This record gives sequence, C-alpha cells and structure tokens, in this order.
Amino acid sequence: MAILKFIRKNILLSISIGIIFFLSLLVYCFTEESYNTIETTSIWVRNYFGYFYLYLGCGCVLLLIGIALSPLGQIKLGKKNQKPVHSLWAWTAMLYSAGMGAGILLRAVQEPVYMQQNAPFISKNTPEILALEFTFYQWGFTAWAFYGLFAMVVGYALFVKKKKVLVSSTIEDTIRYKPARMGIDVMTIITTVFGLIAAIGLGTTQINGGLNHIFETNFGIPTTLVLVIIISCIAFISVWMGVNKGIKILSKLNILITLILLAFIFVTSDMSNILWSFGMATLQYLIDFIPMSLAIGSYNPGIEFLTDWTFYYWAFWLAWAPFTGIFIARISKGRTLRQLLLGVLIIPSLGTFFWFSVFGSSAFQLIEAWGTYQNEFGNVFTSIFTFFEQYPLATFLNVTTIVLLISFLVTSVDSAVFVLSMFSDKGKKNPSKIHRLLWAIFILLGASAIILLGDAKPEIDVLIAVQKLLIITSLPFAFFMVAMTFIFIRELIKDTKASLS
Repeated sequence: MAILKFIRKNILLSISIGIIFFLSLLVYCFTEESYNTIETTSIWVRNYFGYFYLYLGCGCVLLLIGIALSPLGQIKLGKKNQKPVHSLWAWTAMLYSAGMGAGILLRAVQEPVYMQQNAPFISKNTPEILALEFTFYQWGFTAWAFYGLFAMVVGYALFVKKKKVLVSSTIEDTIRYKPARMGIDVMTIITTVFGLIAAIGLGTTQINGGLNHIFETNFGIPTTLVLVIIISCIAFISVWMGVNKGIKILSKLNILITLILLAFIFVTSDMSNILWSFGMATLQYLIDFIPMSLAIGSYNPGIEFLTDWTFYYWAFWLAWAPFTGIFIARISKGRTLRQLLLGVLIIPSLGTFFWFSVFGSSAFQLIEAWGTYQNEFGNVFTSIFTFFEQYPLATFLNVTTIVLLISFLVTSVDSAVFVLSMFSDKGKKNPSKIHRLLWAIFILLGASAIILLGDAKPEIDVLIAVQKLLIITSLPFAFFMVAMTFIFIRELIKDTKASLS
C-alpha cells in the first residue's frame, strides 16, 4: 500500500506506469488483434518513414562531427578547470556496456555470414569485405551518433545550464507548456521500457539457446524466467550500489572478459587475414558511408532488405538512445564536447568493427574449409555457440559467453533503471533508492510477462512483436530529436556569442 501511495504522489511515474500497464493488458486480452495491428503499423512506418530514419542517422553523424571539430567542441561539460570524473577506460567500459552489450554476442557470427551469403548490393569488393562493411554500417557511427546526440544535449543542459536530468529540460526554455513537456518525458520512459524489455527477452532467449546447445537438452520457459529473475536481481544490486560502485565495476568486468574472448579467437585464427579484412572493410565503410546511409544508386539494397535490417536497427538504436545517451551524459562530466562526441563515435565503433572482423572473418574461413554451407550459423540464438565448437576449449568458451551475456544484460538493465529512476525522481542526478527498486521490479515483471505471453500464445512470436513495436514507438521520438536538435544548436550558438561578448 505504501508503494501504491508513493506512485500516486508522483504524476510522471503514475502516468507512465499506467499507460504501460494499460497497453500490456490490451496486448494480453487481445493478443492476436494486437499483433496484427503492430505488424500492419510497423510496415506502414517503415514504408513511409524508413528513409527518414536513414536521413536522420546520416544527419546525426555529420552534425556531431561538425560540432566536435568546430570551436564549439571546446565547450566543457562542467567547470572550465574540471577534470573528467571517470577515466577513459572506465568511461568507455560503461558507455559500451550500456549501449551495445549482449547484441554483439547475438550477432557476432550470424550477421556477417548472412551478409556474405545474401549480399545487400552489388560491389566490386569480395562478398566477405562487403559483408563486414555492411555489418559495420549497421553497428557503427550511426548507432553511436543517436546516443551521442542525446548525450551532448542532455549533458549540456545538465552540467552547463544546471538543469534537471529530464529530456524535457532540453527544450523547456522554448516549450513552456508543462503538459507538453511531461508528454515528452512519458514518451521517453515508454520507449525506454519497451526497448529494454525487448533486449532482455532476446538476451535471455539466446542464453537459454546456449544452455540447450551445451547440455543437449531442452530447457524451457521456467529456465528463461529464472534467468530474467537472476539478471534483474543482480542489476538491482548494481544500481542500488550506484554508478561508481556497482555499474562501473560490472562494466569494466564485461569489457575485460570480452577482450579476453576476442583475443583468444584472434590468436587461434588467421590473424593476418583478420587484420587485412578489418582494414579493408573499415576503409571501404568510410568511403561508402554517405551513399550507404542515403541508400542511393547502386548502394540501395532494396526496400525489403532495408525493412528487415537497417530500418529495424535504426529504430532499435533510436529506442535505446534516450536512456543510453542520458547515461553517457551522466558519466561525462568534465569532458569537452569534442572529447565526448569523438569518443562516442570512434572508440566503440572501432572496437565493434574489430570484433565483427575477428568473428566474421573466422566464420568465412570455416565455411570455405567446409566446402559447403548448410546454414550452420543461421540461428541467431545459437550461431556463436556452433562457431565455438570449431575451436579448442569450446565448452569453456560457451560457458564464458553465457556468463558474459548475463553480465552485459545486467549492465544494460542497471543503466536503464538508473536513468528511469532519474526521470521519475524529478530529474535528480542521484535518484532515491525507492525509485531504483520500483523500476527494477517493474522491468522484471514486464520482461517476465512478455516471455509468459510468448509461451501462452505459441502461434505468435511475441518477441518479434515487441521488436516491431519499437519501430512504431521510436517514430515520434525521431521527430522529437529533430526539434530538440534545432533548439539545442540555436541555444548553443546564442550562449557562445553571449560568453564572447
């Protein structure tokens, strides 16, 4: 009762939870109708606004590079003589764990191989280089530009303008109508929750698939639910401890294990081929970035391919942009805009490129050695475990991957819970622990409900439905990003001129 009373007193929290609960109830009671509506609406969004997503992504990358290299890049998020609160190593570990995490394990082998077997467009490069290049494109600058844009705008509002940690605070000087600003914050929370629940559902499904693969059994829904509970509990402990004790330590551990796993596959594979592929694909990606981003001419893979891959990825990155960007802003105090933007764009992108080069190139060579490909890496949930079977210490690698999947999901959940808590606790930089507890419980219940619904309605792929829902919920956010960016640039230029006069 005390918790319900607490929720009722917080308007933003009660409205957000009320809307999410209503939508969840609607989906549960009218599952098939809801699925059909989501399917139809997502196709409509992708058909009419898919290219808008592409143009928005390209524009974000160019804008951030322009600001970083301009005199505006010297603006510091904090006092002039203040040093970064977190070291480059800790900062990179936290932003990468929050922003990518389990996804790089989910797609490490499956996506490059798919692109090799199903070339997105005709290229003068080999299928292998093209496959890596297009994978880089979908995991590179654009994704991090969405995150970086929010990090820049919110970080400026938080550490320069001394405003609250709310998305609405970035436009409050222009839009003074409180219900409209609250609507923006509610939209942010709903988009974040759906994006997080989708990630947990996908991640736990892959972990379950890995366990089934290792033990050659069929762990069902109970195992998946136990995994969700374990992940949520560890995430709650981490977020309860705070950024410096819980989230930072787990993030560093994630990156350390990832680097060890990466190094092992690298040194036991054809290193020269991997390095050559990494260099060639990265160079080609830089050359082709603009035409690929605009899908023009021979770089257009067609609406069906874009719909299944790029439009979905852009919608997913947009759905994660609010909480990831705000979390990055929260840990970036003391850095200049140049350090923030170039760091966010370049460091994690290059790390991701090398990751996919190691796993992708090694998978290509395995397929070549086999002489034929029977879709061994086609299952997104088990492909990496099948891949490890071709290497020494396969069981150790598989177990390590499962531990890493859990750890990455934990750091994504704890980062999101921390940001959601900042939202609901009136934009405080260090939200109260009751808010952290509430959101941890709510995320646990939401993820569990999605998995149970998928089991109760086996004829409908609920996880796919949640992913498609992201495409719908991220659309209004995409439009808001445009307005937010214009307002921010105008204020930035105005503030800069005022400081110089």
